[in-house]
Amino acid sequence: MRLDITGRHVAVTAATRKFAEQRLAHTVRLLDSSALSAHLALSQQRGRVRAEIDLHVKRDHFLHGNGTGPDAETAIAVAAERVERQVEKLKGRWSGRRRRTPALPDAGAVPPAPPNGRRIIRARRYAVKPMSIEDAAAMIDDGKDAVIVFRNSVSDAVTVLYRRADGHLGLIEPEP
Repeated sequence: MRLDITGRHVAVTAATRKFAEQRLAHTVRLLDSSALSAHLALSQQRGRVRAEIDLHVKRDHFLHGNGTGPDAETAIAVAAERVERQVEKLKGRWSGRRRRTPALPDAGAVPPAPPNGRRIIRARRYAVKPMSIEDAAAMIDDGKDAVIVFRNSVSDAVTVLYRRADGHLGLIEPEP
């Protein structure tokens, strides 16, 4: 990261430069190499020193902090603290947008039961194809599926055909 320090009516000493680099290094560490550049402007007005820090972060984020104090170190510390709070807020937004992958359960662990005792288990997905009721019945008889969802070719409505416990087939059609 590039750091530019400008002094307006203030002499920028080596000690001031070193303090500013150390103070901003902590903030840059929080960003994990997302910081591109920083500019520190020191000015003196009526016996007080004012520090302005502009930090340019990836994705066109600009963080700005002002601080005043009796000396340059105090002003830099106050301004850096304000920029640091903005960095924490920005990092929180970045981490909030990331997808969180659910933790994989242990092989021996039993997943917690839902409050009503029933779980919904997604079996598979398949396309709802247009076919006649007879074709759907033939597919249930040929395969191991107990349920088939299809689009009735006569009425063009989504229909469910299922195998009943007594061995017969049940048909669910929507009302017209």
